[in-house]
This record gives sequence, C-alpha cells and structure tokens, in this order.
Amino acid sequence: MIRQFELVERVKAYDPGADEDALNRGYVFAMKAHGSQKRASGDPYFSHPLEVAGILTRYKVDSASIVTALLHDTIEDTDTKLEDIQDQFGEEVGRLVDGVTKLTRIEFQSDQAQQAENFRKLVLAMSEDIRVLLVKLADRLHNMRTIQYISKPEKRRRIAMETMDIYAPLAERIGMQKMKTELEDLSFGEINPDARKSILKRFEFLRDQGEGVIGKVIAELSRVLADNGIDAEIHSREKTPYSVWRKMQRNDIGFEQLSDIMAFRVVVGSTEECYRTLGIAHGAYPVVPSRFKDYISTPKPNGYQSLHTGIFGPEQQRIELQIRTREMHEIAEHGVAAHWNYKQGGVDKERPEYHWLRELLDILEHAAGPEEFLEHTKLEMFDDQVFSFTPRGDLINLPRGATPIDFAYKVHSEVGDRCVGAKINGRMMPLRSELRNGDQVEIITSKAQTPSPTWDKFVVTGKARSRIRRFVRMQERSQYEQLGRSILQRAFRDEGYEYTKKALLDVLDVFNQPSPEDLCSQVGAGHLTGREVVEAVFPGIKKKREDENIVPISQAQKKQAKDKGAEDGISIKGLIPGMAMHYASCCHPLPGDRIVGIVTTGKGVTIHTIDCDTLEPYSDMPERWLDVSWQMDGEIPNIHVGRVHLTVLNVPGSLGDLSTVIAKNEGNISNLKITNRSTDFFDMLIDVEVRDVKHLTDVIAALRATPAINSVERAKG
Repeated sequence: MIRQFELVERVKAYDPGADEDALNRGYVFAMKAHGSQKRASGDPYFSHPLEVAGILTRYKVDSASIVTALLHDTIEDTDTKLEDIQDQFGEEVGRLVDGVTKLTRIEFQSDQAQQAENFRKLVLAMSEDIRVLLVKLADRLHNMRTIQYISKPEKRRRIAMETMDIYAPLAERIGMQKMKTELEDLSFGEINPDARKSILKRFEFLRDQGEGVIGKVIAELSRVLADNGIDAEIHSREKTPYSVWRKMQRNDIGFEQLSDIMAFRVVVGSTEECYRTLGIAHGAYPVVPSRFKDYISTPKPNGYQSLHTGIFGPEQQRIELQIRTREMHEIAEHGVAAHWNYKQGGVDKERPEYHWLRELLDILEHAAGPEEFLEHTKLEMFDDQVFSFTPRGDLINLPRGATPIDFAYKVHSEVGDRCVGAKINGRMMPLRSELRNGDQVEIITSKAQTPSPTWDKFVVTGKARSRIRRFVRMQERSQYEQLGRSILQRAFRDEGYEYTKKALLDVLDVFNQPSPEDLCSQVGAGHLTGREVVEAVFPGIKKKREDENIVPISQAQKKQAKDKGAEDGISIKGLIPGMAMHYASCCHPLPGDRIVGIVTTGKGVTIHTIDCDTLEPYSDMPERWLDVSWQMDGEIPNIHVGRVHLTVLNVPGSLGDLSTVIAKNEGNISNLKITNRSTDFFDMLIDVEVRDVKHLTDVIAALRATPAINSVERAKG
C-alpha cells in the first residue's frame, strides 16, 4: 500500500500548492472509517480507495479529487454520513463524494433497468462536475485489476461487459487513452480469455524473433530526422491484445496482415515540425497505402491530435508512426486531466471536445426511459469515426455506418426533423446511404416534413434514434387520444349522457391520470374501457346495472336447467353437463361459425372454429374432439368478440373514421393494437364486440367502404 507521506509527495510533485492538510486528514479519516474491513482478496479494504487515489495522481488531478478518491466508499460501506464529510472537508469534496456514491449504490445489480438508471445518474453527475467521472473511472480500473478475486464467473463476466460497454468508451471520450486501453484489455481477458492468451503467445514469439530490432528502428529513425534538422523523442508502443483482436475482427484479416502491432511515437516541438517529419519519413521509406490519417487538422471528438502513417521502415519492418507535439502528447496521455479548467467545478461544455456530453444530455431529455437512454448512448459512443463536411466546410464527425439522417441530426435537431433529402458530393442520394470519410453532405429540408418511423431502422446515432422514437411516441399518443375520445363519446351516448371534458376532470384521480387527454389516450390504447370511465363519472349507473342483473331464484333455476353450457345467452349443443367451457382466443369463434370443442385437462372444453390453424396438433387425438354447435337463446342479449386485421392510411383522422364506422354499425372496440407502422400505412388488430358472424361481416363491409382504410379482413390467429 502507498504510505501517507508518499501520497502527499506524489501530489505535491505536480501541484506544489495542493492542500496537504486535507490530503493527510482524508487518508486518516478513510483508514479509520474502513477499519478492519476486508476485500475479496483478503487485503484490508482501505487498500482500494488508496489505490484509486494513486491511479489519479498519475493524471495529476487536484487535491479535492484525491481526497474524494480516498473517501469515495465511506458513505456506502461504513457508518459515515454525508454531513460528516461536508463538516470536515467542505462542500466541494462532499458534493464530489455524494456524486460518486450515488453511482456506486446500484453498480453491481444485475437488472438492466438498474444498470441503465445508474448510467443515467453518471451522465447527470459528470455534466455537473467531470471529476466525478475521473474518480469513477479510477475506481473501476482498480476493481478490474482485482476482478480475479470475485468467485462467481458470471458476475466477473457481467462486470467486464459493463466496463467494455460503458466505462472504456467514456474514458476514450474524455481522452484518457491509456486508461481506456487497460480497461478494455482487462475486460477482454474475462470475456474472451482464450483469444487473449493466443494473441499474447504471438506477441511473445515476435519479441523473440525481433529481439533488438526496436532499438535499431528507434536509432535509425532518430538519425534520419536529426540529419534533416528535427529534434525528436521516439518511443515504441506495443498494441494491446484487445485492440489487435478488434482490428482482426473488423477487417476480417489474420494476425500476419496487421501492419501496426508495433507503433512508434515521434514527439517534436511544433505543429510545423509534425508535417515536416511526415514528409521526411515518406521521403525516406516506402509508404503503406491507405494508412495515413491527419488528426491534427481534424481532431478526434475528445481533442486527440496526431499524424498517423504506415511505412516500410528501418530493418524492413512494417510499422506505424504517430507524430505529435509535446502538448498533443500530454493531451493524448491524460485527456481531460490535461485541461485545468475542470478544476473550477464543472466543465466548459462549449469546448469542442465536450460536444458529445451535450449530445448525451440531449438524448437523456428525449429518451422514454433509462433503458432506452442506455441503448442510445451506447450507439453514441462508437469510436470508429467517419468525418464528413457541410457545404460551408464545417467538420461533422459520426460513427461508422452513419447516414444523411444521422448527419442532419448532428447538425441540429430541427434539421433532422425536417429532412426530406440529401446531396452527397453534389448528387442526390437515398437517405439510407452510408457516409464515407471526406463526403460533403447537403441536407434538403421542408417545413412540412416530420420524422419518418422507417428512419429508425437505419440510423446509427443515439441522438437521431431518440428524436425519431420520441416523435413516433407522440404521434401514436395523438392517435390513441383521438380514438379514445371517440370511444368515450359513444359510451356516454349509450348511457344517455353528453360527453364533456369537465366530466373527465372529476375522475382523473380515480384512474391516476394527469389530464383528460391522457385518460383518452389510455382508453384508445385499450388499457381502460369506455364503460369503466362512464361508471366512474356516474356511479349510479353501475349500481343500476347490478340491480338489473339480479335474477329471481325460480328463474335462475329454470335457466340452469336449460343448459349447463350456457354463456351470454348462447348455448353449445353437445357439451357434457357441468363441464367448464371457454372460447379460443386464437380464432375468436362467433355464433354462425362452424365450431368444434377440444377437451383440455384442467381447462374443460375450448371452442374453436373448424378451420382454426391451432387444431393441427390435435389431429391424431380424436378422443379430445367434441362435436358441438351453436344453440341460440333469444331471451338474453349476447356479446361476442371478433378480431379483424386492418391496414389504415397514416393520415390525420383515420382512427377517428375507423371508430365512427364501427360505432355506426353497432359494434364496440374492446381492444386495439398497432402491429406495424410505416410512412404511409400502419397495420393493426382490433377486437370488436358483435352479436354473431353476420354482424361482424356487416362491420367489415362498412370498413371496406371507408376511404381511410386500405384493407380489412377477419383475423384467424
């Protein structure tokens, strides 16, 4: 473990003005608070926050962040309260510790909804102060370094997957490349240990084969640059097993075809010398085609700048050169920690490298819930970039596979919502076209355009997907609201009352709805029936109906004697007296259909139409079949449910026309489900209360005559 004076010396070495007293008090406070607690490895628990603080010293963070690292588990794992930390260390440290603690509380829960909620809190916390994320990343890094002590393999794998999906991309987004690669490689070792071992063996073989080659390459490169007046520091860097494996998978190539297993960083004094060094290297050695990338003129989203090129260099080695200035190298190594502005509390979200954070907050605002936010954010954090340009020359960076729709939403949400077409390099192209590096994209908009639900199938950015889905939800809600209002108007009219908005206001609390529009939407979506709402508005109706259903004893006995299988005024001939009976939900049999009974153990008899597809499995079991038929009883009105499948025009008012036609033909919608939606049409299944087959046929005929309905047929499954 790091000793107290060693930790203080590390911080003072890069920040002479650090609060030495706070560091000492934080060390002692955390050690006493954790006391005799042990980790899964058997080490004292205090070793964990101490190692987290040690990791952060390498990134030269401020003393408040170091104290937060020492205290980050005290509230969660000890009797310490937030007020205790605020009293002893001040509001700033208290706020940071509270931010990290809220994220830790549900970290190891397996439920995805809780993981999503945890990540939502992380985004909110780091948008207020990026240091929360710095401490959290260091905490996760040390946990991954000691993950082997967790006994359950499934738990280790789950933590590794979470690290790979969320924490490594976040480290990359704030430019902490070294931390990102270590998090990825440690996770890779848990997720795919065999592949990692295989790549490490290949590395070992190459080292044995090329012993001494690295030194020769560095010496020759230094000499060539010095001869041309360039004073450079050159370092070698070996790729991690995970980065090698990912490149092999992405490009579908073998290990031997990789050209940048060994990379050399050339650090020079100025941007001008970067480009001079590039020219010298290309003049002295053959260039590997398609390996040049200029991240100086077009930096990565996290602020990373460097020139990358591949050459057949000294000793006939195929190598990658990364050429950068000392300042660029500092940012590449330490990322956000290289920018001292984060110490002022919060982060300057206007800096270009933090545009992604604003976009995450935008996704958070428009996502339906934590799970959708997590899904969209994983899309947003893809690190394979495509660089394209607006007609004015502004650079737009997007994930690989992005389309003009993603481009439009990246420019501005309103541009995305109103996009009707796109020109790529001056040519009109389909909106689902994949963009390539260097494409110039011009978005064509129209005030009459709205997002199309079909866009959701091919966009790749989280921002685009969240905006499209939000629009679809709002449009669907509007349709449900319109349908629900029609159902309620019919229900009120059937009881002899006039439908008013004020009547709904009085029962909002009964159904736990915030507004009459929401109540109508619930009815339209099938979560409530119109009859339930009317009975809530006029409670006397329900009691009256119950009184009308009271049957004298003599009449009830007479009815029971008629037929044990009677239900809703319909008797089924051929049933065994006393046997339970119900109608199949797969084919929705109606009086007038040819029917058959299937005996099912524990359920009685299920009535199917004779042509129901689900009867096939019973073809070899004749003992289960009953020959039954309808027997009408005209004394009691009867209601049955028929199901129809419709394709309806996706235009305003179509659902209103649909419900009006059904109501005029004395039918009643009891349930509705939209099964598919496109730009021009949407398909739906509707359950309609009817008397018999003839009644349903009349309803279907009326629907077919309605202009807003493209097709309608009875559903059999």
